[in-house]
Amino acid sequence: MLNFDPARFLRIQTGTVTIARDLGALVGRLVAEGADSLFFMGSGGAGILMQPAADLMRRASKLPCHNVLCAEIVLTGHVALGPKSVVVMPSLSGTTKESIAAMDYVKARGATVISITGHAETPLAKGADHSFVNFAEDDTSCEMFYVTSLVAALAAMQARGERSDYDRIIAELAGLPQQLLAVKQAFESRADALARAIAADGWHIITGSGAAWPEAYYYGMCILEEMQWIRTRPVHASDFFHGTLELVEKGVSVVVFAGEDETRPLTDRVIAFAKGYTDKLTVLDTRDLATTGLSPDLRALMAPALLATVLERLSAHLEVMRDHPLVTRRYYKRVAY
Repeated sequence: MLNFDPARFLRIQTGTVTIARDLGALVGRLVAEGADSLFFMGSGGAGILMQPAADLMRRASKLPCHNVLCAEIVLTGHVALGPKSVVVMPSLSGTTKESIAAMDYVKARGATVISITGHAETPLAKGADHSFVNFAEDDTSCEMFYVTSLVAALAAMQARGERSDYDRIIAELAGLPQQLLAVKQAFESRADALARAIAADGWHIITGSGAAWPEAYYYGMCILEEMQWIRTRPVHASDFFHGTLELVEKGVSVVVFAGEDETRPLTDRVIAFAKGYTDKLTVLDTRDLATTGLSPDLRALMAPALLATVLERLSAHLEVMRDHPLVTRRYYKRVAY
């Protein structure tokens, strides 16, 4: 496998499962003790990766749940934020300035702050009421944030009597690191060809729905745009037919991320349309990513993590093919803004 260390990956994702279990226990206890709202609050990519968990809560729980932007809440406030709020804050570096400002803001209002970071000696790890640290880097952080936030949401619902499958899911998650590795290994042969397809065009329409949509948005903005300087147009599959379809013609790249939840018909509709009007349709379908020991409901929840783990393989090939390292930046953390 190109530029990949399996032992390192397993070590990091095993750590992910460990902190997810401990985070779930904490969130469950806080909800049982009377927490009246749950916030996921991140900046940039880390905030996007919280969306599947927040969406799950909004659909399936009566506990108010909000996924808000750190840079915005300090300017606008939030009526639901208060002393009984639990705020989960992800930041890989632990140093994101907007997240630090938001942490200070919500702590001043009495909320309980839980941070998830990749580094211990950082402002977010040290300043939170509860800190969960698992060393990770850009190529392994998506899975970490997807898994931990989803476990937090499931634990909150379990504590309220809204789910009864939490223990089973936690038991299944013990095998997730090895399953993610197997998925990566099986995808490697496709990664080079997919990278060539992405590199061949200057811009791409990227779409998805349900739990797969945040990964489509994230990969377009944070990887292809930020790390590869390739222009993208991320659009939710439900909005694709309310504007973006007019851009589709022969030669236009359409990339569809398809998951396994109840919103699947939305991406199926885009695929059916695109097949008739462009010769550059790429579909990444989690149904094609074989696993063992993961139940259908857990696979549906983990669709964004499955997509992220194979997209890392695409990124590894893309940076070599384009001679553009993923760490290259013009502006990010290089100039004042």
